[in-house]
Amino acid sequence: MLIRPDDSALIVIDMQTRLVPAMLAPARTLKAAILLVEAAQELQIPVLLTEQYPKGLGRTVPELKAAAENCPVFEKTHFSCMEDTQFATALRGLKRKQIVLAGMEAHICVVQTAASLLEDGFEVFVTSDATASRSADSEQACLARLSAAGVGIVTSEMVVFEWLGKAGTPAFKKMLPKIK
Repeated sequence: MLIRPDDSALIVIDMQTRLVPAMLAPARTLKAAILLVEAAQELQIPVLLTEQYPKGLGRTVPELKAAAENCPVFEKTHFSCMEDTQFATALRGLKRKQIVLAGMEAHICVVQTAASLLEDGFEVFVTSDATASRSADSEQACLARLSAAGVGIVTSEMVVFEWLGKAGTPAFKKMLPKIK
């Protein structure tokens, strides 16, 4: 199934100042997440960000926060975003059935959020290049588990091009240099 912009919301999980540097390939992960946020903003797709215990892990990294400047940020202590009532209410209020996930850590907050979203009946897509853990084994286990559960494992570029739908549009022309 295609990821459609009118049906989608983007959730960026816990890309925080003390967490990002500890991940595998943090620059790749951050670049892919920023691309997703910029495309979502261009196409008016809702973006929600979370911060896991920001007192200990810091706030959202500045580069991502700048790209998502008008997007709501939800502080949480639950690993699954959907266990946080304020977040779950906000997401359900968007009336979107497809959820694209990015963030960290893949094997903790991303996997638990994806599982909760599936339980709630959402179509879930995890962006492999915009999702990270501290170890390759944890990342691979997350993606294998989610794939087996029916989550679409995608890349940020796959998502952006599915959201765009066709070449030649103003949004396509604006996003193309960011993809290259």
